[in-house]
Amino acid sequence: MIDNKLQTQPWDAADHLENDEDMIAYLDAALEDGDPSLIVAVLGDIARARGMTHIARSTGLGRESLYKALSPTGNPEFATILKVVRALGLQFHVQASG
Repeated sequence: MIDNKLQTQPWDAADHLENDEDMIAYLDAALEDGDPSLIVAVLGDIARARGMTHIARSTGLGRESLYKALSPTGNPEFATILKVVRALGLQFHVQASG
């Protein structure tokens, strides 16, 4: 008898963000999508790729609080988002649409 069970393994985006260009492209795609929960989750992926302990120290926020805030179900304050973006060495820029 042949075992046809499909075996899967967990996939974590943070494991595939190897450099700044990857991280910027990933965040840019999420910003283009415009879904706030996706943007927060992507920031969480990037923070985990960079090291959540380092990001927590840089922002002055607790590591566990950041994990929770930057999860797909998190709802961080905008001030937290800005602190994380700065700690990641990134900046937001605004341009006219279209």
